[in-house]
Amino acid sequence: MKTNHLIGPFSKIYPLTKMPLRGPLKDDQLHCISDGGILVDGKKIVALGKFKELEQRAASVELLQQPLICIPGLIDCHTHLLFGGSRAQEFAMRNSGKSYLEINAAGGGIWSTVQQTRALSDAQMKHILFKRIQQLLLSGITTVEIKSGYGLSMASEIQVLSVLQQVQSQVPIDIVATCLAAHILPKDWNRSSGNYLQTMSENLFPVLRQQALAERIDIFIDHDQFLLKDIHSYLQAAQKQGFDICFHAEQFRVGGVALALEYGAVSVDHLEVIESEQIQGLGASETVAVVLPGACLGLGQAFAPARQLLDAGSCLAIASDYNPGSAPYGNLLLQAALLGTFEQLTTAELIAGLTFRAAAALNLNDRGLLAPFKQADFCAFPAADIHGIFYNPKPFYPAKIWKAGIEITPLNPYTHPL
Repeated sequence: MKTNHLIGPFSKIYPLTKMPLRGPLKDDQLHCISDGGILVDGKKIVALGKFKELEQRAASVELLQQPLICIPGLIDCHTHLLFGGSRAQEFAMRNSGKSYLEINAAGGGIWSTVQQTRALSDAQMKHILFKRIQQLLLSGITTVEIKSGYGLSMASEIQVLSVLQQVQSQVPIDIVATCLAAHILPKDWNRSSGNYLQTMSENLFPVLRQQALAERIDIFIDHDQFLLKDIHSYLQAAQKQGFDICFHAEQFRVGGVALALEYGAVSVDHLEVIESEQIQGLGASETVAVVLPGACLGLGQAFAPARQLLDAGSCLAIASDYNPGSAPYGNLLLQAALLGTFEQLTTAELIAGLTFRAAAALNLNDRGLLAPFKQADFCAFPAADIHGIFYNPKPFYPAKIWKAGIEITPLNPYTHPL
């Protein structure tokens, strides 16, 4: 009995299946299927091909009424999406000459958001998260990584990660939770930074495992709050318990990439001040380089050297770093378009950085490409070809989005307040 559902015809489908995971890409590697269809069964893709040829294999057909191009669902592989409050005042302070690190040291920055996030109830957290997820869905994002790190206590970290777990079952988007308890040393911790990291690794890590709250441990080391010996102990404890490791590194100073490579990190993120030796090391490794153009826009920094990273052989992913301080903009596609302009990235490199290479940064191999047995996550744009996605200067939203084979219609949070 046929159960396959056929979606199409699309004017062009870009499967992204003939491109390597690492290194530079040319636009002539962006092969497409014209007048194509996608055959799905449940949550998985069964086949891609000419729409007419797939019709005979379909039990049902979803006919599109306008010309649309189709790409895999986008993946935002680095965000801090669940937070309370605003840091608009800090935006003005930075524009007046204060640095991000100076604001943090004075009690603003991350600690300000920690205090505002701790004050939220579970219900308030869920309300905030639902609204922000609708914004992501509008942009064609079907998988998002979300970090904790605005709790910075046992109870608050567990609360944030538990809310992510609860919301996962209620939204048509996959949430990959990451524990960032080592964001900064909380200002209400009255013992040493080493004792803080030890407390988190000995007490929080087992809870994450027991309650399946996170599979990933992140650490921000571009400050002087954690000693190297304590960082080693923390990361070794994470590895011993089987967590994937990722790093915030080389945002303000050099040193984190070498440590990330030593621990075989799945990804190292930011990289704005990375130097040539570290670029070559990263290019020769399996660690994914994640660049965050939104943070550069927010802080007035130069973009991470994405062109050099690709030419050195890196797997380069692009993420929004959506957070209330340095990257409050969201809009992953616009960020990628601007990065492409300033770093001279091809359309192929941009779209790969938002799909299958972003999936690699999350250690996921079941999405980011359109191929049999992959998750049926894809979105369709009213553009003549794939270049139009990044060409349009205003926010460009997909016309249709499918998650696990089902079309979804996100609410516009601007016109339908939640």
